[in-house]
Amino acid sequence: MELEEAIKNNPHLGIYIRKFQEQTGVTPSFIPQLSRDMDKKNVNVIYPVGDPLFIHLYGTHKIGVKYYAIEPELTPHEQEKYLELLGMVLRRTPEELAADTPDKLREHFNKLLDKMTVIGRSTRNKEKVSLKEDEFKKIKYFIDRNIVSHGIIEPLIRDPYLEDIHDIGKYNIFVVHKILGMLETNVHFSSDEQIDDWMRVMSERIGRPVSDFRPIADGALPDGSRINIIYSREVSRRGSSFTLRKFAAIPTSVTQLIKWGSISAEIGAYLWLCLENGMNVFVSGETASGKTTALNSIMPFVNSKGKIYSVEDTAEVTAPQEVWQQMITRETGPKNSQVDMFSLLKLALRSRPTYVIVGEIRGVEGAVAFQAMQAGNSVMATFHASSVKKLIQRITGDPIKVPVTFIDNLHVVMILQAVYRQGVFLRRCVSVEEIEGYMEESKGVITRAVFQWDALNDKHHFRGLNNSYILENLIAHKLGYADKKKIYAELELRAKILQKMVEQNIVDYYKTKDVIWAFERNGVEGLPFNL
Repeated sequence: MELEEAIKNNPHLGIYIRKFQEQTGVTPSFIPQLSRDMDKKNVNVIYPVGDPLFIHLYGTHKIGVKYYAIEPELTPHEQEKYLELLGMVLRRTPEELAADTPDKLREHFNKLLDKMTVIGRSTRNKEKVSLKEDEFKKIKYFIDRNIVSHGIIEPLIRDPYLEDIHDIGKYNIFVVHKILGMLETNVHFSSDEQIDDWMRVMSERIGRPVSDFRPIADGALPDGSRINIIYSREVSRRGSSFTLRKFAAIPTSVTQLIKWGSISAEIGAYLWLCLENGMNVFVSGETASGKTTALNSIMPFVNSKGKIYSVEDTAEVTAPQEVWQQMITRETGPKNSQVDMFSLLKLALRSRPTYVIVGEIRGVEGAVAFQAMQAGNSVMATFHASSVKKLIQRITGDPIKVPVTFIDNLHVVMILQAVYRQGVFLRRCVSVEEIEGYMEESKGVITRAVFQWDALNDKHHFRGLNNSYILENLIAHKLGYADKKKIYAELELRAKILQKMVEQNIVDYYKTKDVIWAFERNGVEGLPFNL
């Protein structure tokens, strides 16, 4: 019934399915949403991403799965009418309105299209264009797609199951699918000129126009997606290229990470105790390991009445707390008007926040973050390093140059990794390590792995039971426990709460936050379930 309704509203979907059946002899399944438990070895499914767009995943584990975007197609006659209407719309659009928000621009275009078209009958009015109902829908879509939205990658932008979009020149665009990993798509630019034009438009939207003089741009699109552009063949030998990291409107919850196996309930409980008690935590890993996703997921563990002060180059951190000062660097404009992360972090020291959140520490701002810790501020940050050893090397070396004796200001490091296990793309927390500090006798930093991931069995083991430096010597002491071993009962209680939420499928970010904050206010009695 759902497929019939979809085809009725979108005839191009029915045409696509018939052609596919004729070519392959098989019929794709139509499903409203995907599941991580779907068959990944033999894939043949179509799912909607918002009319008039659909995605078809087809292939096998042996030959590979390909990603097909299904959208309307314009006939040559419709293409002529599209160009005619597009010209009429643009001529009647004031230049100042072109820089307005996408919603206002879309509203303006829709009003113009309604005035300029006659549906279902001919007209002699030269200021109007006669269209059939289905022609109007298609042309309206393509004007919105190409002028207001994201051009030919619009189907990819709308797909909630995508994480990254990659393009190199006029070749096929590749995507990183949340369930199936890297996939080749049927979407591509037809020429170098087309991709260059597209990049100029996108770079202007992020306020950092690219040119031959300035070929590299990085920033956030209006929807929050982060885009990196490398313009022209002089820099990128295979043609202009871009990488776009999709923005998730609703962050991933900590219970969802537990359900996926990225972390265990015990790791979640451990981080809960750490953030509830102001420990300094770094989420570290290589590119695409899920650092920002993990950081956002654990933000509800910070006190609901706390003040959050976040500093980023591109807005990716999401804090559910009401008092959230979100700071973004500014690189463009006159030199004396530019604001870097170093400057914003220094301001944080005067703001008295509960937590300072640093989007990603790369340079000298790392030294300011450690100064904030030294002054008693709690800090969370993401960091690009695949192990605690490499993290310490980067922090103590150029350009950060934190004295090794200050390392113990950082309490916990969560190491994440993107792994392929049995042919499936996964993200896992491979270890959680505590930093005890620099020992003069050993001339090195003493660390302790409290959690480790067993790759063979895909399980997390708690190595820190009755052996956690942070839990026993810092958190238990702060809570005033006469018997510091009592802290493990607190950890076990929180692990039970998180596991119960997973069992009851409470995985929505804000519903998860509500349960965590209900426990914060009223303890076990505030929970919406019995343990």
